[in-house]
Amino acid sequence: MKKVFFISMLIITLFMVSCSETDDSPEVETLSQTEIDDLKFLREEEKLARDVYLFSYDKYTQDIFNNISQSEQQHMDSILTLLNRYNIDDPASTERGVFINQTLQNLYNDLIIQSDVSLLEALKVGATIEDLDINDIDDFEDRTDKTDILNTYDKLKCGSRNHMRNYYQQLINDDFIYIVQFISITELTEIINNSNEQCGN
Repeated sequence: MKKVFFISMLIITLFMVSCSETDDSPEVETLSQTEIDDLKFLREEEKLARDVYLFSYDKYTQDIFNNISQSEQQHMDSILTLLNRYNIDDPASTERGVFINQTLQNLYNDLIIQSDVSLLEALKVGATIEDLDINDIDDFEDRTDKTDILNTYDKLKCGSRNHMRNYYQQLINDDFIYIVQFISITELTEIINNSNEQCGN
């Protein structure tokens, strides 16, 4: 009788543990291929920004490049968190200046050549990268409805607006006016006419 009671209690306990584990581990939503591609692209695009700014910092030792490269590392980490959450392979190489996406590889190669010319050109490259980054995230936001992804995109775009303000102001100080290439003139004007934001990164 005791043996039967013990077995019954064991079955009940196992059933309760199983239910508890199920309740505490909600199933992760499935992403579309477009959402996956956008996250993987952005992970490498943030790496491109970081790597170009590190190149410029090594050459010119200006704090603006060092500070913003550290922010770009945080952006990379934010995207990596999403990749891990959705069980997506990380495309980012641990080697500086190396990219799986050939478009980004070609862009990196071109941007460091430009940055190598002079400090002014390196600052122009910084503004160009942030211009492109904001534009791409604008597009990515239209292709997902996942709250966690949209929240991350919003924080990254906030950071890029701050970076654009910093580069734009530095260029103004050097008597150069940056001409927008990707986002609209209206969006750029709104960015530069506002103070740096608290992005919660």
